[in-house]
Amino acid sequence: MIRVTRSAIIDAPIERVWAVLRDFNSHTAWHPVIAESAIENGEASDQVGCVRSFTLKDGNRLREQLLGLSDEDHISTYCILDATLPMRRYVATVQLKRVTDGNRTFWHWQSTFEAPRGREHEFAELVGNGVYEAGFEALRTYLRQSRPANAPAPRQSTRGAIRGHAIVIDRHGGADELKWREIQVAPPGPGEVRLRQTAIGVNYIDVYVRAGLYPLLSPPGTPGMEAAGEVLDVGPGVTGIQPGNRVAYACPPVGAYAQYRTMKADQLVVLPDAIDDETAAALMLKGMSAEYLLQRVHRVQRGDTVLVHSAAGGAGSLLCQWAKHLGATVIGTVSSEEKARAARAAGCDHPIVTAAGDFVARVRDITGGRGADVIYDAVGKDTLAGSLEALALKGHLVSYGESSGAPDPPALSALSAKSARFSRPVLFHYTADPRDLREIAGNVFDMVARGALKVDIRQRYPLAEAARAHLDLEARRTIGASVLLP
Repeated sequence: MIRVTRSAIIDAPIERVWAVLRDFNSHTAWHPVIAESAIENGEASDQVGCVRSFTLKDGNRLREQLLGLSDEDHISTYCILDATLPMRRYVATVQLKRVTDGNRTFWHWQSTFEAPRGREHEFAELVGNGVYEAGFEALRTYLRQSRPANAPAPRQSTRGAIRGHAIVIDRHGGADELKWREIQVAPPGPGEVRLRQTAIGVNYIDVYVRAGLYPLLSPPGTPGMEAAGEVLDVGPGVTGIQPGNRVAYACPPVGAYAQYRTMKADQLVVLPDAIDDETAAALMLKGMSAEYLLQRVHRVQRGDTVLVHSAAGGAGSLLCQWAKHLGATVIGTVSSEEKARAARAAGCDHPIVTAAGDFVARVRDITGGRGADVIYDAVGKDTLAGSLEALALKGHLVSYGESSGAPDPPALSALSAKSARFSRPVLFHYTADPRDLREIAGNVFDMVARGALKVDIRQRYPLAEAARAHLDLEARRTIGASVLLP
């Protein structure tokens, strides 16, 4: 993904500069590369969702849509819908800030997009210099030569719904129920934000929701718990988040499998510069799961022996890395030799290929008959009974998933035979308070910044192919994390 950023000081009050830039069709009057332009369907040029169709002086044609407009924050965001230029997933944000020295305006212009391999520098220069730098100078000239326009009345946030696509299920069932549909995305209400999503995490909980095992979606509806993206606009009462911020989340309600989404602001985390969008989308749910499982449900200590089931999966590999960082001996179960190699690379000291034998006997052999101090079991029905057998005296069995089906609860007599503890925790109970959410996410980001945690994204799918992602996940064909790209 190419990121182009430019900024300039304009010798004019912010109200005058904004009166020009908030008009989505004003570029015909001041930008030197525009030959002709019109707003489609007779819509107002400051209506969120309106589309401008224009021709460049070199003959290239583009259609761009206004995604967000905030008179309060002096921000507009737009994207390319169609273009004869080979640029994909282009989204740009214009933001103005007041400069009190001389009553001038700071103009920040940035975009992200994809270009053909080998031509990235060419298109970065085209956008950065041919569009942005040329636009700065052209607007300076235009403002010197034109009379000031009246400033617009302030608005709390943008107006109207915008169109986009999402994955929708009409009924619970298999992966073939995941359908690609056009949807309307409402503007943000009080305490809400509207996002343009750039990467979406794929997790086994999405399979449970799609199949109806977890009652988190009443069809028709959109699944998905985790994504990263950019804030387009904010509703009344939102603080700490503003348009243009890069954010991520992992929380109910479901709805992440979408290009755009409106949701509560208090479950969003602003991303540090060091965390890119794909990493965030693959990290939030699985990374925060590792944090709360290792630090809150059971605080792993140096010298502990930890057993992680599905050790080569997205969550399992992060559990292995973090437990190893804490000084534990890590044992992991996997389904193939290829996954054993991946688990070992993630810090697993003793990968066990379950197809090659009984994991209980191997855990006892590795620990000299003692067993594991804590076992993290995301498999469920096929492994829970064996996990209890492999547990050490006074050990802790943590059941946090059920990829093989819902497990039978362990008998109290079996727990008392080992003075064992049994937990069935849910991440979202630990992150429901925004303060706890920010603390847990901050710990995850810190581990990544220190190099102790690495996200291994092995599978990337177009959002429209979410069904293929689910089939691969259920067939255990995936290693590491998977993401959907809108």
